[in-house]
Amino acid sequence: MTTEAANDWQTDRVGTALRGTNPTVLTRMPGGFAAIGDVQFLPGYCVLITDRPGVDRLSLLPYDERAAFLTSMDILGEAVETVCSARDAAFRRVNLEILGNTDAFLHAHVWPRYDWEGEELARMPVWAHPRARWSDPATALSPEHEKLRDELTAAIDAVLRSAS
Repeated sequence: MTTEAANDWQTDRVGTALRGTNPTVLTRMPGGFAAIGDVQFLPGYCVLITDRPGVDRLSLLPYDERAAFLTSMDILGEAVETVCSARDAAFRRVNLEILGNTDAFLHAHVWPRYDWEGEELARMPVWAHPRARWSDPATALSPEHEKLRDELTAAIDAVLRSAS
């Protein structure tokens, strides 16, 4: 596999999720794809990615698909909360965000927040964390996150089952 093909998922997250080649995807959900975040400086960070190529904001979806996306975001948030609260007693809450200012596809960030972030950072949006944390190789998604991936996937499946 060429380096270009190996990194294709970073430039076409929706297309590669649909093709089954996006390595961050945890599972398919009614409103898109649950994916683990590329960075894990807040362990358990996930993203809900749309399954509609070319859709870059919620208002472009028909109402039933909007509802499915938002419900999937909620389910992913509950799964992240379940896993992160079981893994770390300092788990504080989950932040849900749909921003879309950088990446031109509909996606929702699901950020676990922890007391160990410190009071000043924990009260601010995640984006207030120092820029160096976003590219720190020590917290980049890696094979050492496989157990976390498995726990998140199992929790998503459990919440999906209980929601139906």
